[in-house]
Amino acid sequence: MNKSLKIERTHSLKDLLNIINHLRDPKKGCEWDIKQTAKTLSSHIIEEAYELIEALESSDVDQICDELGDVLLQVVFQVQIAKEKNHFDMEQVINKAIDKMIRRHPHIFSSNGKQKT
Repeated sequence: MNKSLKIERTHSLKDLLNIINHLRDPKKGCEWDIKQTAKTLSSHIIEEAYELIEALESSDVDQICDELGDVLLQVVFQVQIAKEKNHFDMEQVINKAIDKMIRRHPHIFSSNGKQKT
């Protein structure tokens, strides 16, 4: 592994974001990862989603965990490509997801986003 990228034993979302950023680095990255686009990766998203469905149907917990990681990897890869184009970053994606969940659950959350007591 390249010593310029420090990876801890216990990983976080930040580590995954850093790894994808490193792989896409034009000088230090991986040729295959660098040349990928949102469109070239789209078939991978579908493939990973089907593999996740198969794992869920089999109830194989280890396989489900593995496939969820693959789906997450595809999301992170797409976000990195968008970030490079100054479209959006992971924080914006997470904010959109949170806003949507709060909006879709008015019976749980008040209009200001705080949980009802």
